[in-house]
Amino acid sequence: MADATIYHNQRCSTSRTVLKLIEEAGIEPTIVKYLETPPSRDGLRKLLDDAGLKPSEAIRRKEALYRELGLAEASEDELLEAMVENPILIERPIVVTAKGTVLARPAERVSTIL
Repeated sequence: MADATIYHNQRCSTSRTVLKLIEEAGIEPTIVKYLETPPSRDGLRKLLDDAGLKPSEAIRRKEALYRELGLAEASEDELLEAMVENPILIERPIVVTAKGTVLARPAERVSTIL
């Protein structure tokens, strides 16, 4: 079956749901626990570019750290840097397959690349 990589946070119900959908499609994905092994700046930039997203579209605005760091007025580059330095700010899950890259929110969006 096709290869897939999921940037996963096991504490997130949406991320767990997406992982289950991938597995139910017969795919055993590579699981990147991005809080433990965060992507590099270039790696995150590529993920976002491949998904057609700007950092402002993939940052967790409801995360307390977002407010604490005063990111509401930050530039795209500043948001990207904040996400690299604080991976908890990266919206999840991001899934990569040969068919593309998506931020799987809602979870059903993952079906577009399976």
